[in-house]
Amino acid sequence: MEFFQNIDWLTVLYAFIVGGILCIIAQILIDKTKLTSARILVLYVTVGAILGGLGIYKYLVDFAGAGATVPLTGFGYNLSKGVIEEIKQTGFIGAFTGGIKACAGGIAAAIFFGYIASLVSKPKIKK
Repeated sequence: MEFFQNIDWLTVLYAFIVGGILCIIAQILIDKTKLTSARILVLYVTVGAILGGLGIYKYLVDFAGAGATVPLTGFGYNLSKGVIEEIKQTGFIGAFTGGIKACAGGIAAAIFFGYIASLVSKPKIKK
């Protein structure tokens, strides 16, 4: 029970609201435009990277925590943050290595859990 006493419920609420708003925007794009899901995915990652590179997305991360870092915009933000930090440390080559270093854990987890899901689920072949 002590665990629940240490949770900042206001931060949880902010994360829920911001994450929900990002999902609502994506759903509106799916329903009201001819954009495919893949294009919306790329759009979200690109917007996150641009806002991260400009230093704007950091304020949303500070405000909403996981509500801003878990969605695809957070992945783009993490890529840009990694590139910026790596360029400061290693120079120009950091533009190519920083993003992957910063996101390696998330990418590895996505591959691992995707593989597990493929073993557990039974795919349906479309005809």
